[in-house]
Amino acid sequence: MTLRIRLINTGDCEALAELQVRNRDFLSPWGPTRAEDYFTVEGQRADIEAALARHGRGDAMPWVILDDDGAVAGRLTLSGITRGPFQSCNMGYWLSEDRTGKGLATEAVQAALVSAYTELELHRVQAETLVANVASQNVLAKTGFQQYGLAPKYLKIAGTWQDHLMFQHLNDSVG
Repeated sequence: MTLRIRLINTGDCEALAELQVRNRDFLSPWGPTRAEDYFTVEGQRADIEAALARHGRGDAMPWVILDDDGAVAGRLTLSGITRGPFQSCNMGYWLSEDRTGKGLATEAVQAALVSAYTELELHRVQAETLVANVASQNVLAKTGFQQYGLAPKYLKIAGTWQDHLMFQHLNDSVG
């Protein structure tokens, strides 16, 4: 199976709106509470435009995850890109429920790490998961992330401040 990630664009708003509507119940335990307009084409267009603005400032790398047929299957973003002595970012991703269990998330994370280290020349990529999100923890483990801590009440997810496990992946080839 060939997996690609590519820079998101406003042409993805319809596919992403459809995925968000179809996967609303599946994704809701793992993400922030969303306003109703987020689940519309217009809401996705606004989200994409904001992500592209962060990309233009060098603060983020927003991708869509494409399945082997080239269809949008989810999103993966490197955010909070920080330069200087930190050379680090945060990774977040989601995948449509019908595309899980096929290695797509693992391949997307691997591709994002290659880009983070070769194109962006970062030293560290971090990711956090809810304590109960074993599927994402398995993806991170398969791609070489190491758990390094627990952050109590780290993010407000599904309307509640929740604990998160902290993971990092280091690029030892960057000096």
